Amino acid sequence: MTSLSSPPTTETVSRKGLPANQLAAAGARKFVRALLSERAAAPPATTAGRGAAAISQELIHDAVLLTSELVTNAVMYAGTDIDVTCRLEYGRPSGEEGGERPGRATVGVVMEVSDRHPSRGVRGGVDARSGEPGYGLQLVSALAESWGVTYHKAVKTVWFRLEATEGEPGTAGSPSPRLERPAAEPSAPPLAHPAREPAHRPGLAAEWADRGGPSFLAETSELLAGQLDQDMVTALAAQLLVPRLADWCAIWLTTEGGGMELSRVWHVDERRITPLRDDLERSDPPTEAIRTAGIPWPWPESAGAAPTGGSALAFPLVARDAEQGVLLLGRAGHLQMTDTVVRMVEDVARRVAQAVYTARQYTRQTTISLALQRRQLPASLASIVGVDTAIVYEPHGEGQTVGGDFYDVFPMGDRRWCFLLGDVQGKDPEAMSVTGLARHLVRLLAREGHGVESVLSRLNLAMAEESAEAVEQGGEQASSRFLSLLYGELEVEPGVPGARCTVATAGHPPPLHMFVDGTVEAASEPQMLLGIDEGTEFQASSFTLAPGETLLCVTDGVTERRSGNWQLDDNDGLMEVLRDGMGLGAKALAEHVRRAAHDFGTGPVEDDLSVLVLQAVTPAADRRP
Repeated sequence: MTSLSSPPTTETVSRKGLPANQLAAAGARKFVRALLSERAAAPPATTAGRGAAAISQELIHDAVLLTSELVTNAVMYAGTDIDVTCRLEYGRPSGEEGGERPGRATVGVVMEVSDRHPSRGVRGGVDARSGEPGYGLQLVSALAESWGVTYHKAVKTVWFRLEATEGEPGTAGSPSPRLERPAAEPSAPPLAHPAREPAHRPGLAAEWADRGGPSFLAETSELLAGQLDQDMVTALAAQLLVPRLADWCAIWLTTEGGGMELSRVWHVDERRITPLRDDLERSDPPTEAIRTAGIPWPWPESAGAAPTGGSALAFPLVARDAEQGVLLLGRAGHLQMTDTVVRMVEDVARRVAQAVYTARQYTRQTTISLALQRRQLPASLASIVGVDTAIVYEPHGEGQTVGGDFYDVFPMGDRRWCFLLGDVQGKDPEAMSVTGLARHLVRLLAREGHGVESVLSRLNLAMAEESAEAVEQGGEQASSRFLSLLYGELEVEPGVPGARCTVATAGHPPPLHMFVDGTVEAASEPQMLLGIDEGTEFQASSFTLAPGETLLCVTDGVTERRSGNWQLDDNDGLMEVLRDGMGLGAKALAEHVRRAAHDFGTGPVEDDLSVLVLQAVTPAADRRP
């Protein structure tokens, strides 16, 4: 792209105000397209026509696309009225000034999108309504010559600049294959590659021009790199290809059942996208295109270019010797795709296919991981007669549903229920595997009739044996797995309010028992972690959980929450938090403790955080109206 060397004449063309609603993006597109089209059509000899020869359809499309994305971004994340400003900068390329021969027309288009929420940062990530990622700033970075953000006291402006020069590829001054009529002779030169012979038809004299430019492949690679959603990949690829290499494109992706599903359709004229998709969905992509590049495709009427129609070619999307889908490109006019353009499209197709493959691998691994994680925890907590239960669970690992903490509440007959809250050393996948092992083993031991003390002793023996086997197989570098656990039983007598509770802890923060008068005391004594000494004996405590009384169980993610050198449970801090929540129901109290843990420190929580509340309910007959 030739740059403007002389000081450009800058003209503020127009400014349009838009409300922050769903029609803002459409209004911005209409405004920019009409404004630049009017300038492009102005006579070059007039003041209004300066630089008109450099304003191409490609330049207009890019300006419309990027402005639409930025306006959408402003609507989503600022929510204030929006101003769209367009400036045109005119000048002559270097080396053509001062001579008798006039220089080629050049133009710089600067678009500004301003909102009135300067405290909000510029985001290009997740769509606030659908939760899906957006592409605004990625497209701006890929297509614009330069862009940036300007903050004022009451206004934030995101701007970008596009440049064009008369006569360069893709501008109005360069030959356009769409304007050339097909030759009358039926003997058009054949495509050079023998595998692409099916794409040749008589009368194809005009060439399918490459308007992508030398940096197109680099932009494609940069934009697709790191995309982990296949729909995002196809959306970005479609908007890169149109209008640079085609007037419209469609991308099919293979399904697990071996079929094809239309993933994305894009057209330079947005009004044609929906009817074009409807036409393409009525038929399957050609099976030959999976093996051969450049297979002709019947021109859909909904793609436009009547009455002559156009040329459409299909390319395979293949990565790691596996079919990923089909890319279909269409351009108005009966055109012949040169080997240079074919190689360009094949390179783009390979990059798209590899990005789709990577996104699918990531999705597959994520799905497997989430499915395994969900098996580590119960789907729901058992309902206990006369006792309300509530759980708050926040795993620390990003994207994880399960961490090193685990919990369970399950019935043992009609009158007895078991509950547990545990924490495995570490936060890696190995720790998650231990959580599932420990939870299911506790259930098995309880169903075999083992009491609280026996369950802890046998689980301790199993953990110690596993650690010994790990050291034997992996040597001294193998890490032992220790487990802290709070385990207890609740037994309810028919007609007797409250419940009889037996509980013990192994290396775990003791549960807190809050009485109806606000008194709080520890309900068990601290004991050794599980998995350290296979000969450790454990002792349980028994007491009555009377109506209105609460048993609070937490993991060390709560008690060890830090604020500077202080921990939340220093000086019996957790007891104070529990007393502050007196009078709250089980669910409200669990949320109160979670919020207290978050608010205690200024930084993010750095460990799994779990809260289990058991609250004996006052019988309905004894409640005051």
